Amino acid sequence: MYKKNSTTSIVLVGLFAALTILGTMLKIPLPTGAFVHLGNAVLLLAVLLIGYKKGALAGGLGFAIFDVLNGFAAEAPYFIIESFIVGGAAALMIVFFHHNINTIWKIIVVAAVTGIAKIIMTQVKNTMMGLLAGADFNVAFASSLSKLPATFINVATTIVIVSLVYFPLKKAMDIIFTKQTF
Repeated sequence: MYKKNSTTSIVLVGLFAALTILGTMLKIPLPTGAFVHLGNAVLLLAVLLIGYKKGALAGGLGFAIFDVLNGFAAEAPYFIIESFIVGGAAALMIVFFHHNINTIWKIIVVAAVTGIAKIIMTQVKNTMMGLLAGADFNVAFASSLSKLPATFINVATTIVIVSLVYFPLKKAMDIIFTKQTF
């Protein structure tokens, strides 16, 4: 985590928010209406690289801005909250590993636990939306299950992407922020 100064923190939150927007824009639509995207991978990388609060804020802002720009404004507040919950799952695993994420298997475990939190949050949200639309619980729950394949694909993609890019990004950020001359 980098705590150089407040300007650097603001820039990093803004950078990861923008990357979350871009990652979410790179999407593959599915027949269920959901889509596969890279935004969740950016959220997890933000939490891993700049810390829980800043990373979750960046991801939440990125998802919210994406939603507002793409006709999902009603869901924007939910995704800010979800980013803190899903990012919190990652943060708990980071604490579990004593802030020592130094092997690929630890990254995979952090990403998998984060993915489980994302799956649970998606199921709860979609079930609640069904209930608010007037369906009974069994129908709402079953209906929301039909949207989970996209989430499972997003989780698998997140595990792969984060496993591949975390260590090179961590090394680059360590170099940049220890030799910072600006």
